[in-house]
Amino acid sequence: MKGRLPYDSILMVGFGGPTEPGHSLEFVRRVSAGRGASEERLVEVARHYDDLGGVSPYNERTLAQARALEERLRTRGIDVPVFVGMRHWQPFVADVLQSMGAQGARNAIGIILSVHQCAASWDAYLRAVASGMESLEDAAFRIDYLEPFHVSEGYVDAVADNIRSQGIRELGPERYRNAALVFTAHSVPVPVARDAPYVQQFADTAAAVAERLGRDRFALAYQSAAGGRVPWLGPDISDALRSARDCGATDVLVSPVGFLCDHVEVLYDLDIVARETARQCGLNFVRARTVETHPRFIEQLAELVLQKLDV
Repeated sequence: MKGRLPYDSILMVGFGGPTEPGHSLEFVRRVSAGRGASEERLVEVARHYDDLGGVSPYNERTLAQARALEERLRTRGIDVPVFVGMRHWQPFVADVLQSMGAQGARNAIGIILSVHQCAASWDAYLRAVASGMESLEDAAFRIDYLEPFHVSEGYVDAVADNIRSQGIRELGPERYRNAALVFTAHSVPVPVARDAPYVQQFADTAAAVAERLGRDRFALAYQSAAGGRVPWLGPDISDALRSARDCGATDVLVSPVGFLCDHVEVLYDLDIVARETARQCGLNFVRARTVETHPRFIEQLAELVLQKLDV
């Protein structure tokens, strides 16, 4: 290690999700606190979790990413613990920071588990950590964050590989080459997007992946909009599917590049709702996996950590 701070730990900061049945509505209320969502809307969203067993796989899959990163760094000669803290569910960021401090951590590398930046995503994770650090007794505790990785080579490779392998497996090589390609990201309120690089970063990710696949035609769509009086980014994935049908497509490949693991908003909003829209449109719907622990993605995170460590 040369010259820079001797980082002694890594903190991955994620969204979180209910890990046991019976907490769906409690979780949704936590996520929506202060946003003025109606009780009817909260119950509706909680039902999405209940329809999938009342448990989100987010925490388990994020922890798997942390363990994979820890192991990959170990193979590169770096033995550093990787912690996971969540914004909206246990293990909460504040509690994890306390545990890190108790174990002697003082200089951490932070990894924000959000692909694209806006106040509702990346910035909210930063605020959660800042709030948690206020309760620490050790004012010298320091966190330096990795830069966004939305067009990094490893992330783009992992997304492209998942699209290619899933498309060929389900459609065969020829139909895969002719399938309409649609990228999705979580919708956010238009005023939030206006003051952030979110839309451009999403477009940049999609363009980089499409280029890696040798595709010059693709569509961008958004999903999981909460609705209400404020307009949200569009087009919605269902509208994008109808447009693909109107353009003559028979097969559609959907890649949720704005998500890092297959959690409820992917498993419900795409695999159930969007798939049903595709069925009604007469489209064969194929949804590529998110990157999760894809070796190229984990290797990319490891490379970014090593750059931070200057080794």
